[in-house]
Amino acid sequence: MVGLAIFFLILAMIAYILGARGIAGFSMEIAKWLIIIFVILAIISIFYGCM
Repeated sequence: MVGLAIFFLILAMIAYILGARGIAGFSMEIAKWLIIIFVILAIISIFYGCM
């Protein structure tokens, strides 16, 4: 999941450099949500791993 977030982050940077601001913003949104989901799942797995 982190790999996908990094992919979309790189895609957003390339799109921003090339002038496609709409695609860059959309890619950044996807990357942000993937990172949030990853952090939530990591916290849940750490919590259940300690029990």
